[in-house]
Amino acid sequence: MKKVILKPFREKSVLKRHPWIFSGAVEKVQGTPSPGETVLILNYKNEPLGLGSYSPKSQIAIRIWTFDPEERIGEGFFFKRIKRAFNLRKDLNIDDYTNAYRIVNSESDGLPGVIVDYYDNFLVCQFLSAGAEYWKKEIVSALKEIFPQSSIYERSDVLVRQKEGLELKKGVLAGDTPPDRIKIKEGDIFYWVDVKNGHKTGFYLDQRENRKETSIYFTDKRVLNCFSYTGGFGIVALKSNAKEVINIDSSAKVLELAKENFILNSLSLDKVQFLKGNVFRFLRYFRDKGEEFDAIVLDPPKLIHSKSTFDRGLAGYKDINLLAIKLLKTGGTLITFSCSGLLQPSMFQKVISDASIDAKKEVKIVKRLGMPCDHVVDVNFPEGLYLKGFVCKVL
Repeated sequence: MKKVILKPFREKSVLKRHPWIFSGAVEKVQGTPSPGETVLILNYKNEPLGLGSYSPKSQIAIRIWTFDPEERIGEGFFFKRIKRAFNLRKDLNIDDYTNAYRIVNSESDGLPGVIVDYYDNFLVCQFLSAGAEYWKKEIVSALKEIFPQSSIYERSDVLVRQKEGLELKKGVLAGDTPPDRIKIKEGDIFYWVDVKNGHKTGFYLDQRENRKETSIYFTDKRVLNCFSYTGGFGIVALKSNAKEVINIDSSAKVLELAKENFILNSLSLDKVQFLKGNVFRFLRYFRDKGEEFDAIVLDPPKLIHSKSTFDRGLAGYKDINLLAIKLLKTGGTLITFSCSGLLQPSMFQKVISDASIDAKKEVKIVKRLGMPCDHVVDVNFPEGLYLKGFVCKVL
């Protein structure tokens, strides 16, 4: 087996069972491993630390499969890891509430770069790292064995693959082609999901519990649902008897699907607006018109993609939160999120603090929000805790 030897004292993160080794920690590579090939990881004393996939083009040079150097990486390994992940979800009784949830959550399930989401008997997969791509055939084989009744569809059409030197891909891996829309449920709410073309694997499954938790803040309120996608929070708001719901998104296509989702839930469109455009501009437009809202939901896409975009992304988060705070009536509710993994919760809170100071309003956090139970986070992998949110009252 080809080997990667670390620089002196750069094995600390591995000993703490963190699954990433950055290129700057690598002293030398013995042999010429191909992208994704499994390598034996050694410290500078040539003591084995574990096995991982090698990625020559990524800043994350090695993603660790196992901290047991004697374990064999192959179809049996992937079967055990996926089965373990699925059993964990079964123990959570998610099926009682929804037919759409995450089965494999990448590093946090011991499968770096592998995402598997379940949508009513369709498995939608992303292979985001060189190692995941290298072992794709074996991973799919394990999925077919564990889920013999399910079809498998690939959505590896995300830009992060380019950092690994991989092409973007999507298509059927096993079974049937998904229909243009799959009907999913969350409690008593239904959504049409486009797993072939929608964001992520088709839907924001990671907001499921937050949609449920925030329903109490919308009754008899005028609600502005920013970055609305296919209507998730807006539908919850109207189901909770909101007085008015305004959905804003940059895509006419997703707004059309949002409209169909309102209809799917037998909700009247008389109290709903669907506005296509830039949220930042619409917030300024409402501010200049002197509009006011009782509740505002901010669920933007990732604004911080890397350290080089950190400051610009931080400014974006402050901008939209500042505008939202100004638009809220006294006693209004701000429900605000960040899905940028590089932005720590404490820093996100500071962003809202700075926005409140500039808006000259008092803002109180009344609830903290995060990821649902199926999006497990390994305690040794804090980067996995990417989604954070606050429910705030503006005084």
